[in-house]
Amino acid sequence: MSKKPSNRISRRGFIGTSTAALAGFTIVPGYAVSGLGHRAPSDKLNIAGIGIGGMGRNNIANVAKTENIAALCDVDWGEASARVFKIYPNAVQYKDYRIMLDKQKDIDAVIVATSDHTHAIISMEAMKRRKHVFTQKPLTHTVYESRVLAKAAKEYKVATQMGNQGQAGDGPRRLREMIWDGVIGQVREVHVWTDRPNNGLFRTYWPQGVARPDDTSPVPPTLDWDLFIGPAPMRPYHPAYHPFKWRGWWDFGVGALGDIGCHSFDPVFRALKLKYPLTIQAVSTIVNDETYPLSSIIRYEFPAREGMVPVTLTWYDGGIRPFNIPELEEGMQMGTGGTLFVGDKGKILDDKILPAALRNSYKPPTPYIPSSPGHEEEWILACKGGEPAGSNFDWAGPLTETVLLGNIALRRALKEKLSTQILKFDPEKFSFPDMPEADQYLHCEYRQGWNL
Repeated sequence: MSKKPSNRISRRGFIGTSTAALAGFTIVPGYAVSGLGHRAPSDKLNIAGIGIGGMGRNNIANVAKTENIAALCDVDWGEASARVFKIYPNAVQYKDYRIMLDKQKDIDAVIVATSDHTHAIISMEAMKRRKHVFTQKPLTHTVYESRVLAKAAKEYKVATQMGNQGQAGDGPRRLREMIWDGVIGQVREVHVWTDRPNNGLFRTYWPQGVARPDDTSPVPPTLDWDLFIGPAPMRPYHPAYHPFKWRGWWDFGVGALGDIGCHSFDPVFRALKLKYPLTIQAVSTIVNDETYPLSSIIRYEFPAREGMVPVTLTWYDGGIRPFNIPELEEGMQMGTGGTLFVGDKGKILDDKILPAALRNSYKPPTPYIPSSPGHEEEWILACKGGEPAGSNFDWAGPLTETVLLGNIALRRALKEKLSTQILKFDPEKFSFPDMPEADQYLHCEYRQGWNL
């Protein structure tokens, strides 16, 4: 039986996951649904992890509770990967996912947790081979890749999930119920902010607003640099890129917006039934062609939909945040990261309805959106014939598209024109009708030998 959800929305609830189990669900053997014609041990799925040193390690640990870890793949066999290899000594080890998929025919499903710029090509290769796919957020590096992956998931009929684990929590479910109940009236503004890439005074998660290093460093003996570069233009190795610091570079990552946006936009999109924006605007600190800016503000305008009025969604990163609101109570702060819904009748700041009089007089509806069994658990059940996972590519594709459209508005080559013109997006024509020169940033040119 599903865990009974709480009425209270906590900030932890927005990003946490439920560990409740589903009862009465018939488990279909892995060999029956994988299409590979083999039987996994004890009817478990054979899962391969691709990119195992970071979040992939956590995703693998979560599925290993019930499934078999058959293979592990990472371009860097350094300390981070070595720790994971030791945990799963029976998993076959690889550096090149292509060799792994060619050689190891017993794989039913893959977890892709590599650098952002390789998410799409690896996920696509797995889907073409009828492997179920769990891909870390952001789903892709470019807007075009998100659309193509969503289409491919339908074509190949595989179970998919993007790694924005907060969607599985009870908090976003209670939020939807309250907003749909009209607690704060029609929502006309939403503000979302994060301190990333900062992590406290004079500290950063990864570099942004910097130029390419003009020195070089020897490639670590554990790293296959050519495989790390993958579809991106070749450049010399430097520790400014790897490990982990790749996220702030245009060629490899998606900056603060792409990193956090797929998490924090998800509950907003579900509650307000959003999909594609009409327009995107952006302002930022100095931006260059190598890295994302130190901080930015990006504004999306969405049309009216399903009984809801048009809404403006504004994103802030790098430590910038909205102005304090008059409804703040003693001890409350806007914080270094958060979400603010502004409605006709009141506001919701993270987990709190404001003003206090509205909060104290409001009686939430009896919870009716079922709890999730857990983020990875949703995917496993979908792989075995159950309902589609909550952030399957049909949902995650358009969400990631919208997130990444904001990064296009930050491009240095468009900044001057965008100072006098609003960027308009046509999702049907997949173009910027009033600024065709921006279309080139919907995708990127892959290095020779790599394709989607």
